[in-house]
Amino acid sequence: MSSRARDERGSALVEITWVGILLLVPLLWIVVSVFEVQSGAFGTSGAARAAARAYALAPNDVVGEQRAEAAARQVLADQGVDARPVVRVSCTPYPADCHSGTSVITVRVATDVTLPLLPDFFGGGAPRFALDAAHTVPIGQFQEVTGAH
Repeated sequence: MSSRARDERGSALVEITWVGILLLVPLLWIVVSVFEVQSGAFGTSGAARAAARAYALAPNDVVGEQRAEAAARQVLADQGVDARPVVRVSCTPYPADCHSGTSVITVRVATDVTLPLLPDFFGGGAPRFALDAAHTVPIGQFQEVTGAH
């Protein structure tokens, strides 16, 4: 047996260990990032739904916008998403007064999640993944009917 063959014993174990680490770390980061983005997407979708309901139940547009934003923040906090949502409300066919007639309200919630384990590059902040969700509600769907027996 040559001395060269004897010197390489165990090197396969070292090589497999290093290759395993080099492949496992990025794979682990991808899995954790996907779960973070999915959690944020679920929270954003729930925030849009809750904000639309809160807006529809409000007595007027001003109170509706305040309640919609508060509902969106609460749902995102419940889901562990640490971001300030941007809530936009639009309605048809009466854009001036969403709480009149047969208006249909659309609430869009935009937020983002920070990708885990990535440093701040060049002072621009940690990398973030933008998320957006919308929910549409007819104004009369969540209002109580008065005078009904």
